[in-house]
Amino acid sequence: MKRALLALLFALPLVAQEPTATTADTYPATPPAPLAPREATIPQPSEKTLANGLRVIVVEKHSLPLVAARLLVKTGGAADPASRAGLASLTAGVLTKGTKTRSAEEIARGVESLGATLESDATWDSSLIDVSMMAPNLAKTMEYVADVARNATFAKDELERERAQAIDSLQVELSEPRTVANIVASRLVFGTSAYGHNLSGTPASLGRITRDDLVQFHKHYYRPDNAVLLFAGDVRPSDAFALAEKLFGSWSRGSGAPPSAATKFAPQAPRAVVIDMPAAGQAAVVLARPGIRRVDPQYMPAAVLNSILGGGFSSRLNQEIRIKRGLSYGAGSSFEARADVGPFTARAETKNESAAEVAGLIGGELSRLATTDVEAGELTPRKAALIGDFAESLETTRGLVNRLGALARYGLPLADINRYIGGVQAVTAQDVRKFANASLAGSSTLVIVGDAKQFIEPLRAQTKDVEVIPLAELDLDSPTLRVRKKKD
Repeated sequence: MKRALLALLFALPLVAQEPTATTADTYPATPPAPLAPREATIPQPSEKTLANGLRVIVVEKHSLPLVAARLLVKTGGAADPASRAGLASLTAGVLTKGTKTRSAEEIARGVESLGATLESDATWDSSLIDVSMMAPNLAKTMEYVADVARNATFAKDELERERAQAIDSLQVELSEPRTVANIVASRLVFGTSAYGHNLSGTPASLGRITRDDLVQFHKHYYRPDNAVLLFAGDVRPSDAFALAEKLFGSWSRGSGAPPSAATKFAPQAPRAVVIDMPAAGQAAVVLARPGIRRVDPQYMPAAVLNSILGGGFSSRLNQEIRIKRGLSYGAGSSFEARADVGPFTARAETKNESAAEVAGLIGGELSRLATTDVEAGELTPRKAALIGDFAESLETTRGLVNRLGALARYGLPLADINRYIGGVQAVTAQDVRKFANASLAGSSTLVIVGDAKQFIEPLRAQTKDVEVIPLAELDLDSPTLRVRKKKD
């Protein structure tokens, strides 16, 4: 009897693993088409503007006892003076490092004791103070936000510490070809206009910034009529408005109209520039050109086009450069839509010897979008990927604050957050081709940073007027990108 049971036990796995005759017919050869997307439904934001001009926006989301808040100042790196690149970023970095009544350590310990997070940063068009907390700790946490926004002291020792950390970080980043390529591309596309420098500055520009520069930047731009306060999460609008009035109602708006940081963008002629970095183990390739403003009516076609071209693993650039040819670990593209015209970039990192080939492949994909319609089999899943990313970004309170903050910063209706999916769905293949033909056709600025001797000849064979700048002669603070030679 025991022998019979053992035989049965050993036989059972063999029976279970036998394939059925219908297995091959059960699974389709290709995945099913994406289902029709559902429009996001975000509760209508409530808003109120305080007497001093501070706009307060609240979105209720009571599924979890969490709240995210952001104080958004509508000025960022675009306001950096010509010789003080990185001023907005450095100001934001030191902002939370001490006030008239609290030291940097007291702020850090106080926020931590509440189980909250406090961060400050600057983008091109904004300076941000972000907090996340449990809902019962909202009022106490927001006291720290109001304190650092209104009463930062910019202590000299904290400035020197932040400056040293920023310079160390930059020096590490500037040893990477991709960092140098991105900064050079910005300078070539925007010249000396507001977007032409590096957002976080350079070691030289950071070294020139004084404490008085930070104090004046803060005094000039951090004011209630140049700011938006956003809340998202487990908070009632009436409570948020009352808290905003208590903590920010007496914040002085200063005199005169709210400041503006005019970018004064002037188109630059496309160029082909190689930064010769002999020690580089690989090359960074960037094609860049002016893109669009955030308020541009073509924002949706631009987003769909970018999803097709370089917005993910299945995009054309990644397919052509990584998957088909194995020339890079990844290739992509982006439109950075800003208050003024932001950049469009397409980029990849590759072996030095294949840099010219990759530059040609990127240029070819730009031309193909401008001359041929995208087929439905490609357009539909790329729009689905874009919609999926958007929906995922709304799952957290921080994501809601980020999306609504962008709309508020650029003066767009807050209701646009519930129109995004429909806007993406409405973009047709003809819309994509028309936008590509208007925005991507023709020459782009080309930047390659790497060991030039390994790719310069094939590059010159396919690209006219290639300019080579040795790394030792590169000056990222100069409009010419070259170190100024001393006169005898």
